Amino acid sequence: MKRIGKKNKTKTSVFGSPGRINHDSTPFYTSRLYEDLPKEEFAQYTENPIPSCCLDRVFCKSGEKMEELPDNSIHLMVTSPPYNVGKEYDKDLTLDEYRMFLKRVWGEVKRVLVPGGRACINIANLGRKPYIPLHTLIINDMLDLGFLMRGEIIWNKASSGSSSTAWGSWLSAKNPTLRDIHEYILVFSKGTFSREDLGRKSTITKEEFLVFTKSVWTFAAEPATKVGHPAPFPVELPYRLIQLYTFENDVVLDPFMGSGQTAIASIKAKRHYVGYEINEEYVKLAERRIKEFSLKFNYPTLFGKADC
Repeated sequence: MKRIGKKNKTKTSVFGSPGRINHDSTPFYTSRLYEDLPKEEFAQYTENPIPSCCLDRVFCKSGEKMEELPDNSIHLMVTSPPYNVGKEYDKDLTLDEYRMFLKRVWGEVKRVLVPGGRACINIANLGRKPYIPLHTLIINDMLDLGFLMRGEIIWNKASSGSSSTAWGSWLSAKNPTLRDIHEYILVFSKGTFSREDLGRKSTITKEEFLVFTKSVWTFAAEPATKVGHPAPFPVELPYRLIQLYTFENDVVLDPFMGSGQTAIASIKAKRHYVGYEINEEYVKLAERRIKEFSLKFNYPTLFGKADC
């Protein structure tokens, strides 16, 4: 096999190229295909400290206003927003109202992220008559806010599939419907694709990196009855994103904290967390689960009271 070195760079061609080391993709990214998409914003890196009283806390309030957090202070946002489908914590909003609500949160997320900080949104599409492609709508809203899209991960939940079905018309072409066994994890960054490490330590292993950088992840969903929340994602989901996109002691934000899964994953990975949650009962649930996890596994945490 011919080694690709500095003198053997590959270059984008009309037929593509299998080589990736020292690959020059400038012709592709300067093509008209990319003209109207958000561009990188190269500026001096700024990172502001979060007051210690606001670290490792879940605030009982909406993520639409995160006054506790300075501009450019969060390294990663991981969340799964409420789906507006009538669960006990949802509001009955129109689709446009729902998108505007989320967009206000995403705007605050952009403000508090450091340059190059990442935003990861776990979302499932809804309905059958018609099907609502929420992931596409959120992508459009994030691009409209100026986020740079990095890709999307398909979370394959097949291993946790139940006996329920969405057949529509059994063994008939009259009205067969698809049953989703996947969700999306949409990945964006603020301003630039890369971020400063400032000498911080990466904690991801070689084996994790090889798995986590693939665009399909397969692991089971988290039973709602086990957690005590109607729509929890498994700790594995934020843990993978935290390992892949942050350094040790970075700060992870979840503006829809729910049962505390993102906080638990942050503690497990030796990161700080900040969460927002409007339901006081879920804030108490998250606090309890965070404390129990920290004590059980002897993880140090600056566990603090929620601001309720």
